[in-house]
Amino acid sequence: MKNVNIRLTSLVDSLCDYTFNFHYLNQKLDPDSLIPDQTGSSYTYQDLVDTLKGGADVHIKGDVGERLAYSMGVDLKHMGGSGRPEPAGRVFVDGNVGGEAGMGMVAGALYISGTVQEPLGNVIEVAPDVDGYRKFSSITDIMCSGPGEDTLVSNSLDKDDNILILNDGILRGTIGARMDCRGTVRVEGDAYNGTGLLMRQGIVHVKGNAGMNTGSRLAGGTVVISGNVDEFAGAYMRSGSLVIKEAKGYVGANMTGGAIYSKKKVPLSPPATPVKKSSENSKMLRRVLDAGQLEAMLYNKYEVGAEKEQYMTVHMRDGSVVMRKVE
Repeated sequence: MKNVNIRLTSLVDSLCDYTFNFHYLNQKLDPDSLIPDQTGSSYTYQDLVDTLKGGADVHIKGDVGERLAYSMGVDLKHMGGSGRPEPAGRVFVDGNVGGEAGMGMVAGALYISGTVQEPLGNVIEVAPDVDGYRKFSSITDIMCSGPGEDTLVSNSLDKDDNILILNDGILRGTIGARMDCRGTVRVEGDAYNGTGLLMRQGIVHVKGNAGMNTGSRLAGGTVVISGNVDEFAGAYMRSGSLVIKEAKGYVGANMTGGAIYSKKKVPLSPPATPVKKSSENSKMLRRVLDAGQLEAMLYNKYEVGAEKEQYMTVHMRDGSVVMRKVE
């Protein structure tokens, strides 16, 4: 597989986006459509993804828009794959990069010569190994495969206990996406959307607040938010535990498994239902919250209810799907 070199004359969003469908107003990208505003070449969106899947590099000259390298390094199920991480090449940008770069990214590396707009995705900066570029690696890859020869910049990793502490003050989304290994990611501040997306093992603990879709599609492990979360927390959960203080909107939409714990009672979206905590649940809460018995007792527990068949699917204007009770 040969490297790709592309020069842009204006900002283009969703380059190297493995999903091809994270686009404004839910309009899907056509993988075979030509990338706009390129000069001297005729690459498609699919060409860039195929290059990275083949282990080669993509070199971009010029500033880049939002959502660069979305879900990079994932063999996506909705594209016919396994849903598991796979090796990926490198993306070089000679210019600035817009927000949400590396959302859901689990492999490969980003090399950026200019600035990177917040929020970032599931990436942290490491010491550069190519002159003239800043290097960003996947948090999931560092947790599950180790940092290798990379040295973290402005954050710290306890290799013995596999604890990553993010204290650089940068807002990130999809932290710990698809993580399937033991270890803890601790965020000393707030998180953006999608914390713990599709996580299977491990712990992500956000000491501040978190955005929309926190714990969305959680498939194992534990996501702990010491503060509040925005809408659609725990949506489509399959397994694992989501621990929050309070939610701004409905939680548990279309969840099929796992458990949600909230210190304050929250509005539920079917089939989420209040249930009684067990002693083991309380022990887990004390452990992940580093709290006493009284504090753990204050948390409410929610699981899938028994009357799921009495609810109907409703498609919302923002593209989300919720279940409403049939009266």
